[in-house]
Amino acid sequence: METFADYILNEKNPGSKMEITYYLAKKENIFFEKSVIFKTEIMRLFLNTVNLEVDNNLLITASLLASCKKMEVANDIEKIKSFAQEGANYLYSIGFEQKFCDICAGINRYKEQKNRAKESDILELVDQFGAMLLDRPERIGMEVDEALVLLEYRNLKGVNNQYLHTFVDFIHKLEEIRIKEKTEITPLHLLIKMYKESEDVKQFITAIVYEYEIKVDEAICKQQCGEFFKTRKNPRELEIGNPNRPLFSEETTRKVIGELVEKTKN
Repeated sequence: METFADYILNEKNPGSKMEITYYLAKKENIFFEKSVIFKTEIMRLFLNTVNLEVDNNLLITASLLASCKKMEVANDIEKIKSFAQEGANYLYSIGFEQKFCDICAGINRYKEQKNRAKESDILELVDQFGAMLLDRPERIGMEVDEALVLLEYRNLKGVNNQYLHTFVDFIHKLEEIRIKEKTEITPLHLLIKMYKESEDVKQFITAIVYEYEIKVDEAICKQQCGEFFKTRKNPRELEIGNPNRPLFSEETTRKVIGELVEKTKN
């Protein structure tokens, strides 16, 4: 029997994965805000640009779902500490294998894992770095350089994250790229701009798929002759103005997801 886990993992397109997760969140009332899309797009850029020898499809899926039990406003420290494991338990209930669930639980280190997966280190980096770039009730979003310093020398100080320096190098190289808008802008600043301008998750996903990824992927491709970006694997052929299919237009998507989740839980 096909499960929801099979359904979303078999879908290889990141934009379509976002759409699937959007409908799952509507049905199951799980945490799925613009910040999740924001971090997942940073994840996509990192995985597509640097050869990390991991399962990119699995990690994109994990990035979308690892925070599914996070609270919108978390004032309870115990909830902050437990949401990753609660999310992993939920994901197991809808058909994901234990290995995938353990990777998601490792998005933070509140629960010790004896055999921590390397994929959890990547989730951790993107989650913490992405969060620092966004506005929060208690502070405005940080500049990229400030976020990198805090990631390396505060958040992950004394922590053995095997991809930390690779990620920092990647962000530095990404900041060298310029995209022509009204003025020149870096990929991360353009992502922040679109995040702020999008009214909701649905609008942000649409902007990412139809505008952001096309502009940024094209700009990165132009840098491939450089020493760092030549490691990029299988750059997708850009289909400007010709996406595979419109997002948020198929009623069957919602129906299939609902049926799969119910069957798996029962």
